[in-house]
Amino acid sequence: MPYEFDGEAYKKSSNHQKEWGNKIISEFHFFGNEHIIDLGCGDGVLTAQLAELVPDGFVLGIDSSHGMIEAAQKLQKHNLAFMVQDINTMNYEGKFDIVFSNATLHWVKDHNRLLKTSFKCLRKAGAVRFNFAAEGNCTHFFKVIKSAIALPEYFEYFKSFEWPWYMPTIDEYENLARRSQFSEIRVWGEIADHYFPDKEAMIKWVDQPSIVPFLECIPVKEKERFRNYIVEKMIKETLQPDGRCFENFRRINLFAKKQ
Repeated sequence: MPYEFDGEAYKKSSNHQKEWGNKIISEFHFFGNEHIIDLGCGDGVLTAQLAELVPDGFVLGIDSSHGMIEAAQKLQKHNLAFMVQDINTMNYEGKFDIVFSNATLHWVKDHNRLLKTSFKCLRKAGAVRFNFAAEGNCTHFFKVIKSAIALPEYFEYFKSFEWPWYMPTIDEYENLARRSQFSEIRVWGEIADHYFPDKEAMIKWVDQPSIVPFLECIPVKEKERFRNYIVEKMIKETLQPDGRCFENFRRINLFAKKQ
């Protein structure tokens, strides 16, 4: 299901996601006229960077969150547009040279369908370049949140809760990708562990986006107490002697082409 996020708050809490995205963008050698779609564009900062690199092309950023797109649309210009759209329902045919996605696709459960729709929307010789969470990601947050939703005072709210993320192993995803129509498929893992500079930076990341799916299950009158419990436990779990907070981040990378 699509979740609603605060795009402006995310902009202030996503420095490490931006670093990953900048690294991916630096891999490309653009001609300047490419058409690109950014899946799960968030606040649009990376999407805007792509648009700068293809002045004679066009970049479209899509995200299912109205809050994210509201923040992103402040960056719109002649070759850059944003729209609210669920990645699961996108339906383009031969419109793009690159399908790009950074730090988003663990929110998409059906990657078999994702690979099919991404292939369909590419032009001949087009490419996909994805980076998203792998197994072993966010072990501290997952430990805290899983223990919280099992507590007697919260258990009833999560009886029908569906875990919001798909984080496969590298081998699992490579097997999936190799069953797709793509060629020149490369799948590789990456350790991207992150030290938040202080407690406040880590708390911002917990608030946007990590805790959002869980808060939706909690009654309004109890949301603040639940959120404060998670924050307190996360500080205890991740705080280092130097005042920074540590979290594990494990990534899957995909590059593949359409012949």
